[in-house]
Amino acid sequence: MTTVQPEPPCGDRAGRSLVGVHGVLLDIDHTLVDTEAAFVAALGASIVPLLDDRGGSESGALLEDLLAQWSADRGGWYRAYTCGEMTHAQQRHRRFDELLVDRGGRALTTAEYDRANTVFERAFAAAWRAFPEVPDALARLRSAGIRLGAVTNAGRALQETKLAAAGLADAVPLLVTVETFGVGKPDPRVFREGARLLGLAPEEVAYVGDEPDIDADGAVAAGLRGVHLRRAGDRRFAPCDQARSGHAEAVDLLDLLELLGAA
Repeated sequence: MTTVQPEPPCGDRAGRSLVGVHGVLLDIDHTLVDTEAAFVAALGASIVPLLDDRGGSESGALLEDLLAQWSADRGGWYRAYTCGEMTHAQQRHRRFDELLVDRGGRALTTAEYDRANTVFERAFAAAWRAFPEVPDALARLRSAGIRLGAVTNAGRALQETKLAAAGLADAVPLLVTVETFGVGKPDPRVFREGARLLGLAPEEVAYVGDEPDIDADGAVAAGLRGVHLRRAGDRRFAPCDQARSGHAEAVDLLDLLELLGAA
């Protein structure tokens, strides 16, 4: 397996410094938990069998293609959910149908969707794992006196279960979810509530997430310090795309430690 080397983060180290930060709010998916690997397992178990003429030697390429489209969410279904415009089940059903129809399949009935989603959820949960550096990095952040919390655009029950499965339930408290205000990031209330629950002013808090616009730029707009966590192999966003916004970039949580001067 080829090892993908991380690209250099945006800007110089001095320009990306997070001096004055006493708290860190963390996204969960793609930041603490390797959700991409879990999506591969879930899509392979639920969607690939519904495209039975695309199996065999093509299955690896098919999975890669499915993951790319799932991650892009070009219909904006998940973001519609986080804006309170549809339920979680509605957005998930639409995303399933998009994957299938685009590959010559057909849209699912409600009963068919329910069966496929049960398989998806089972495989998804079985594959939840923390990124390798996360437990040590969180411990070092706490040792440095940094207050920690998680803020997510998913539901509380799901994310509490996910943190527990990844061994992170005691490492970072889940503070704000999409249910807190009925909407998710980049609504500024979400970021500011996380800072309030840490007992800090927004400018004393960094928000770290995998999306430069929703996470890093959203945090900056809310008065926090934004950090785009762009891990090795993540090709969804080009480095420095949002450099003018004032957010920093890190390649993992150990890199974040250096930004905070807590390495």
